[in-house]
Amino acid sequence: MNSEISDNKQNKFKLYLKIVAMVIMLTGMGIGLLTLGSAAGIWLGLWDFRKGFELLRISNSYSDIVAWVGLVTTIAIVIAAKLLNTGNAVRLGSLAAAGTVVAAIAYSVPESFRPAEGVNFPPIHDISTNLTSPPNFVDVLPLRIDAANTVVYGGSNNMTPERLAELTSEAYPDLIPRRYAASVDEVFELALAAVNSLGWEVVAAAKDEGRIEATDTTFWFRFKDDIVIIIETEGNQTLVNARSVSRVGTGDVGANAIRLRAFFELL
Repeated sequence: MNSEISDNKQNKFKLYLKIVAMVIMLTGMGIGLLTLGSAAGIWLGLWDFRKGFELLRISNSYSDIVAWVGLVTTIAIVIAAKLLNTGNAVRLGSLAAAGTVVAAIAYSVPESFRPAEGVNFPPIHDISTNLTSPPNFVDVLPLRIDAANTVVYGGSNNMTPERLAELTSEAYPDLIPRRYAASVDEVFELALAAVNSLGWEVVAAAKDEGRIEATDTTFWFRFKDDIVIIIETEGNQTLVNARSVSRVGTGDVGANAIRLRAFFELL
């Protein structure tokens, strides 16, 4: 009789542990699906980036809590199952751990977009190496008809050309016109190769005008930023200027500057 009672208690405890493990797993998976769905909906055209950000914010608000609770619960489940000899410690621990890991990954995704602590980016999204006469877009213009941001330098978000130039030079003093000893034709081909290597979509490659225009699409939220590169002769050297402009958003968290740096590094 006592043996039967003991067995019943053990079975009930095994059931409780299983329920807790399943709850942690399903909660973690749910948070993970919400994080993935925030971007998947944009990819599939179900909603725009604003809705995607809203869903990601909701996920980010709870994912770290779920991850920490899941970690503690996973350890507790394994210890309890071992002490009470329920025989399913590994399986239950694996279920809870799966949810914990997914929640941790869900938390890390939006955190990866945040600037490092102490790093402040100016609220700008139009970065040019030439601050007095920024390269102009031509073939990209029809693609930006519905864009929230204009391509007029300093013309978006209550900005002025002078203020934009000042903020750019303060934040990115390394982004200046580049000069090369190679010919214009050689530099043009190298620049085009760099654009292709970076995976940008070439919109125009007007060699006779020394102009390359391209669009770079970010992976997660499919943001489209446009780039124009101007290559011309200056004395016995070849002068290269580049400009990268986001279609939406007030600030770019340094994305356009990083993009231009990557281009010039390859060039």
